[in-house]
Amino acid sequence: MDFKIDTKDTFTVITPTYATINAKLADELAVKCEEIRQNGSKNFIIDFQNATALEKDGIEAFITLHEECYSSEESLVLTGINLELIKQLSDEEHDMLNIAPRMIEAVDIISMEILERDLLSEE
Repeated sequence: MDFKIDTKDTFTVITPTYATINAKLADELAVKCEEIRQNGSKNFIIDFQNATALEKDGIEAFITLHEECYSSEESLVLTGINLELIKQLSDEEHDMLNIAPRMIEAVDIISMEILERDLLSEE
């Protein structure tokens, strides 16, 4: 699968080039995140600007990926999801996922979580 990767100081943006969000895509993203972790980045924004379809198995796979990231004190935020897919996610009770409507909000979530982890590690 093809991904556009944009590495910033505190996070990496991964943009899949595929239209369907499904378990296969989530599995490929998990592998890509692991590769990126090896280079020192541990906070991820997945930009679904190209997505037009969502399969139920994709939601479950992304919840698993989300849990893996947070259990390792990493961040994962999904963004760029169109309104039709947001409605579908709402129907599936996606409250386990961090979803931001725009990239700027996704960056804010990552920044706040980094700050929160830093503050908690000082205690």
